[in-house]
Amino acid sequence: MGFAFGPSDVRFLAGAVDQLAELESIVVGTAASQLSDLELARRRVGGFGAGALETVLLRRRAVVKLGPAAARWLLTDEALQQATPLPVARHRAERLSGFAVHDVTCSIGADLDVLAAHCPVVVGSDLNPVRAMMARLNTGAGVVVADALRPVSRGLLPYADPARRDATGRRILSASTVPSLADLDEAWAHRLPVLRVPPGVDYETLARPGEVEIVSLDGSAREAVLWPSELAVVRRRATVLGPDGYQLTDDDPSDLVVGAGGGWLVDPDPAVVRAHLVRHFAARHGLWQLDPQLAYLTGDTPPPVGRAFRVLESAPYSEKVVASWLRAAGAGTVEIKVRGLPVVPDELRVRLRKSLTGPRSTARTLILARVGRGAMAYLTSAERPG
Repeated sequence: MGFAFGPSDVRFLAGAVDQLAELESIVVGTAASQLSDLELARRRVGGFGAGALETVLLRRRAVVKLGPAAARWLLTDEALQQATPLPVARHRAERLSGFAVHDVTCSIGADLDVLAAHCPVVVGSDLNPVRAMMARLNTGAGVVVADALRPVSRGLLPYADPARRDATGRRILSASTVPSLADLDEAWAHRLPVLRVPPGVDYETLARPGEVEIVSLDGSAREAVLWPSELAVVRRRATVLGPDGYQLTDDDPSDLVVGAGGGWLVDPDPAVVRAHLVRHFAARHGLWQLDPQLAYLTGDTPPPVGRAFRVLESAPYSEKVVASWLRAAGAGTVEIKVRGLPVVPDELRVRLRKSLTGPRSTARTLILARVGRGAMAYLTSAERPG
């Protein structure tokens, strides 16, 4: 649990620009320096030392995630954990360009700040008065203390990023956010909100009209955005951000065949998998499926995006066979990926340890998957296509 900021802490820190800058230059910020850092902070700002130290440390983390503007922000640990990485927030804000937006769960204002660069009007509200104070100071936008379930604006498009933790601090992984998606939709029934939810949400059971967009960054699915009908273009979309970024939708072609393995196995980006667009990805890149229920694809030429594995060996799975492969390859390390089989990768890695006789620089990836009614093993070399 992070430091519990109160209104007096926020008021003091808002005016302690010079003291915080000084602390930033001298605080080490490691586990070993925790006590000495706290003593330094208390000598500089007295009873506000713990909050000042927390602010310095949070800002260091926030700059990496939220960009350079966060170097001057006031934050809480929980708010920073839930905040959207800057490239993801920018992408979402670009889709909202031209709309007047009310962020009804604005927290410390991270999304609000990005929205302000793309939207003609932005206002924020949050039930937590301390976070509302921080958001007002961080962004300069109009921010009020209000319950997301009690509309306080008219004519604005509502946007909500409900909490992933309950009142006890327990992390929520399902659609049971706080407030719930159903309650948000009911409260804003006159104009359904844009909702940012966990990427693993079972959006099909929500049966919500509009579009579901799964967004990934750096190979990890970061969020699902539920776009209401007035902003929807398709039913499902996968957005992969980064230098090789791309989008797929359910309007793209999806015809492909199921067949024997080719020279490569391809693992589509998590956004593609969670948006149920694996077949569309395969059709775009001339790949095919090993099995209709398997997200791994195969082909003779790897696509220019996604992880691709050159197949070195393949056979029905047995530990004896894969152990012999690793010894013959002179492998020193092995990554194990399992789909649809009751195999625990960490436990199997322990049993295969004696077969890893080569240098650590010789790495192989072992892929185990249910294909048809049997278990198949593939010894591969993980390569990123040029």
